[in-house]
Amino acid sequence: MTTPAERYAASRRRMAGYTPALTDFQSLYDFDLDFFQVDACRALENGHGVLVAAPTGSGKTVVGEFAVHLALANGQKCFYTTPIKALSNQKYADLVRRYGTDKVGLLTGDNTINGEAPIVVMTTEVLRNMLYASSPTLSGLAYVVMDEVHYLADRFRGAVWEEVIIHLPDSVRLAALSATVSNAEEFGEWLQEVRGDTTVIVDEHRPVPLWQHMLAGNRLYDLFVDDEHTKVNPALRRFALDDLRRTKVNQGRRSGRRREARPQRFRPPARSDVIDRLDRAGLLPAITFIFSRAGCDAAVEQCMYAGLRLTSMEEAEEIRAHVEERVADIPREDLDVLGYRTWLAALERGLAAHHAGMLPTFKEIVEELFTEGLIKAVFATETLALGINMPARTVVIERLVKWNGETHADLTPGEYTQLTGRAGRRGIDVEGHAVVLWTPGVDPGSVAGLAGTRTYPLNSSFRPSYNMAVNLVGQFGRERARTLLEESFAQFQADRAVVGLARQLRRNEEALEGYLEAATCHLGDFMEYARLRRRLSDREKEIARARSGAQRADAARSLERLRPGDVIVVPNGRWAGFALVLEPGAAKRVDDPSPLVLTVNRQVKQLALMDFRGPVEPVERVRIPASFSRKSPQHRRDLASTLRTKTAGLDAPRPARRPEPAGEDPEIKELRRRLREHPCHGCAEREDHARWAERYFRLERETADLRRRVEGRSQVIARTFDRVCAVLQQLGYLEDERVTDAGRRLGRLYSESDLLTAECLRENVWEGLDAAELAATVSALVYESRTDDPKAPRIPAGPVGEALANMVSLADDLREVERDHRVAFLRDPDMGFVWAAYRWARGHQLDAVLSETDLTAGDFVRWVKQLLDLLGQIAEAAPRDSGIRGTAGKAMDAMRRGVVAYSSVA
Repeated sequence: MTTPAERYAASRRRMAGYTPALTDFQSLYDFDLDFFQVDACRALENGHGVLVAAPTGSGKTVVGEFAVHLALANGQKCFYTTPIKALSNQKYADLVRRYGTDKVGLLTGDNTINGEAPIVVMTTEVLRNMLYASSPTLSGLAYVVMDEVHYLADRFRGAVWEEVIIHLPDSVRLAALSATVSNAEEFGEWLQEVRGDTTVIVDEHRPVPLWQHMLAGNRLYDLFVDDEHTKVNPALRRFALDDLRRTKVNQGRRSGRRREARPQRFRPPARSDVIDRLDRAGLLPAITFIFSRAGCDAAVEQCMYAGLRLTSMEEAEEIRAHVEERVADIPREDLDVLGYRTWLAALERGLAAHHAGMLPTFKEIVEELFTEGLIKAVFATETLALGINMPARTVVIERLVKWNGETHADLTPGEYTQLTGRAGRRGIDVEGHAVVLWTPGVDPGSVAGLAGTRTYPLNSSFRPSYNMAVNLVGQFGRERARTLLEESFAQFQADRAVVGLARQLRRNEEALEGYLEAATCHLGDFMEYARLRRRLSDREKEIARARSGAQRADAARSLERLRPGDVIVVPNGRWAGFALVLEPGAAKRVDDPSPLVLTVNRQVKQLALMDFRGPVEPVERVRIPASFSRKSPQHRRDLASTLRTKTAGLDAPRPARRPEPAGEDPEIKELRRRLREHPCHGCAEREDHARWAERYFRLERETADLRRRVEGRSQVIARTFDRVCAVLQQLGYLEDERVTDAGRRLGRLYSESDLLTAECLRENVWEGLDAAELAATVSALVYESRTDDPKAPRIPAGPVGEALANMVSLADDLREVERDHRVAFLRDPDMGFVWAAYRWARGHQLDAVLSETDLTAGDFVRWVKQLLDLLGQIAEAAPRDSGIRGTAGKAMDAMRRGVVAYSSVA
């Protein structure tokens, strides 16, 4: 703990470096700026760009706010960009409170407020679109703040950050604000290359210390027992070890019994108990991260049922007043659909959920009340950790595993740091707390590893898109565009990786020389002899594979000839013996028929080609009753009995094998002769030399692969760009160096499905649709189902189905073109939102629309907003003589109502 004298001395040192502009700026805050903030602000004032990498909650946004201050002081413009609309709205509100509505604007796609103001807050995509359109709004721009710039690693949207950084005019100074990343210096070097003078400032000090805990059993353990956070608490290790021993003892006891007892399931502590414990310890307000929307809602319900109340009567009244004022414009019938009363009752007790499935207005209210200290416990998904200014005293992490969209994966150190970074409110808390709930199998040392690794690498996700290609070619020409793309961070990192690969390549080449020397034989050229041996071995394997392939082909052809009722012999595996063919079966692959059979043991099984050694011939026929159901045990029993009766007198014949080819293969015969005659064949150390030769061949293969990787890394982005341009040229969007009219339309479409959207416009797929039909059809280009097995979509009767069929056909054609040019950007249209979009655009009420879908209100609003965004792009890109322009505008007007209109964020 620093003394008052030390704090005063540090403050004086900071103030000694203050300029008049910085002194004026400091007066806006009730705390002294940290050294890293002062250094970054002075770099900006001296005409440099800055990259500031610092922990969440450290105050790096102060640097961005200084860029705003400088722009206003000098009569210039500053754009403040954020990755998400919610953060843009929050930043806009902060700056309006400081500078007033006349000096601050907002552009998010949903909202356009005072867009020509000297200070404009926007999402990064809006700025990218301005740059490609050469918008006059860019005139006078002096500073761009890119908040949460580490978002460029995002595999879906990250390319936008690099596009902006590359294409910003040289006169614009960039203030890039990032979470602490382990390769900040590398990122800074790239910024130096593409933006000129850039000061890199890395600060890993948290202004509010973070203490790590684990809640295990009934005790809250400190994870570390030293101030440096390196030594794991021995008591916690003992607890984990004792639990492991108890588990093994119980398993041993159960396995020793004749009838195994059901193992006792681990029951995590009730969420209400965890919150109550934190409350008694003075550790609220808290955010509990639960990686499931349903889990967040269930946690609030559990706390309500437990009778948990965290607010006073005065606070509950203040909460009610705030909420009623914020929802005053929402009709009561919509509030009833949204579960407003239950939600408000939880808020009045100081409890709330926060996730993407909530109505955006409800999420905003939770954020406001939590920031004001009225909500004490929030149960949130990890989306809350992405930049929203909503810090807590304590962060609780229920599990260290989450679903990443494909599989359950362990939290990375970066994700753990991002989540726990919410703990500790600067200016309010003297320390923050992170609590991990212990579960069986969790190693405290592993948790310590997550907590002790505060950095993670920033890796580019950049790749050229169709929209990007036509915009670049239109502005710069193809060759200049290609050169620009080689300036991307992705290429910068690829080139750096080539350095390491080339070093490994040199090491491999040196090792190959050593292996050659070790394989040297005094009788002759041993490598020549070794290559003969390898060729002999390879030829023998080729012949064996050919024979096996022929047998497989014979078996496949015979299986394809089977009919229901045929009795066959299964020669191999667990189901060997007689079997009755129920369904010949469709092939899993073209060459792998898979018949469904009933065995004599009453088992219904799908067989595979690998179950047969050769051709399969029926040995008997059994009639299968028309009423037979393979799910009925009685039916299986009766039919298996008939099968046994029919085959009682039959011997299971062995399947016929293909005859072995007569005579030895001529090449094998010749290779064996040459081996015997080679001088090295008689060497006493032949096998020792052979081992060194085999090592040489293995390393030679690895080295060849390494050489291909080195060659493949060079100009990888530019080569992808060439392929994208080849696709566009074949489709008529580019003609050599010229962008066609169709290409210019594509350049105004920024959707992930940009090319398919442009093709639909060009092929008049949507002509003749009314507003609701257009909204329904276009929704297939933005919506993505959250499950791998969605329900069969409902499609409105009439022209919508035909339009969707034409879109799917177009997508198939485009995918063929992509395949020819070795790119893959397209995704299939998803019909899961068609019916909801159609009903909403037709004017149906919210309850009627939601009752026919699995969507939450928040998901519904978010997809409608994305649909509105694409409809707006279509209206702008459609030919002037097309009716699509007017229809798209009508569709937008029809959908921008009710909860969609009330929600300011997406």
